Amino acid sequence: MTARDAAVPPAFLPWSAALAALALLLWPAWLCAAPPRVVASIGPVHSLAAAVMGDRGELLQIVRGYGSPHVYQMRPSDAASLRDADLVLWIGPTMETFLQRPLRSARPGTRVVALMELPGLELLPSRPGGAHGGHDHGHGTDDPPHHDAHIWLSPHTAKVMAAAIAAELVALDPDNAVAYRANLDRLVWRIDAMEKGIASRLRPVRNVPFLVFHDAFRYFERSFGLASVGSVTLSPDRMPSARRIRELRAEIARSGARCVFREPQFESALVQVLVEGTGAGVGTLYPLGTEIAPGPDAYIDMMNANADALLACLEEGASAIR
Repeated sequence: MTARDAAVPPAFLPWSAALAALALLLWPAWLCAAPPRVVASIGPVHSLAAAVMGDRGELLQIVRGYGSPHVYQMRPSDAASLRDADLVLWIGPTMETFLQRPLRSARPGTRVVALMELPGLELLPSRPGGAHGGHDHGHGTDDPPHHDAHIWLSPHTAKVMAAAIAAELVALDPDNAVAYRANLDRLVWRIDAMEKGIASRLRPVRNVPFLVFHDAFRYFERSFGLASVGSVTLSPDRMPSARRIRELRAEIARSGARCVFREPQFESALVQVLVEGTGAGVGTLYPLGTEIAPGPDAYIDMMNANADALLACLEEGASAIR
């Protein structure tokens, strides 16, 4: 626990009442009397589940280390974990594409929750690689937009996800319902405190323009009012063309972007090419928290690490703008 979390939250908040109502909609508790076996697809989902579960049941994570859900190759141990799971938590088919086929053949009784499909979420349309231009885009004039799947980078959405996870656990393991609800309330309190702290720290750099490696931070930008002006690539497994690189360098010059942010799981040489001679700095952002130790604190730590990385690179730009 960090100094930011030193205060003790109230024991129960209104989220408990919402959780109790949601749990009634789930399948009968007698289907799984043993401690729940839960599989989470990626680190941020694993962390939220760990915070709600505490020391009850078994929780496994599929994409670990520097693996990317965009290009991940499943291992036999991953398939075995899915077969044994009572509850599988993933963002959805547009994020963890590798899970689509395995989850279609999940054993009867396994609850599969696509968190991106939860009611009450505000989903943001994806943007093309390159300059954002302040517009949302689909893939054609009459096409509906594809939604950005990096939903966990919104603190509000993270709380909705945590509440849904808690409701699933209460239905699976009603004997420990009080503990799950208390854990949820504490997690919500911690996320609220984190959000306020990040908003305060980033306020001085809100108007400083920057580029990201791929457009993974839209929910974070929206939550804290940041000034991203573009992304290097739409998807990290699709590198930009030479023409796009020239356009991006022109956009850095035009917008006065002070930083270009890379991601640790992808090659950084391209970012160095982009910033050469532009005066822009280079920082590193962590959409999956790949350098954060897994566990119940990882989500909070990841969000704070991203805020610190943005602040470190953008502060000089804020001075230049003033």
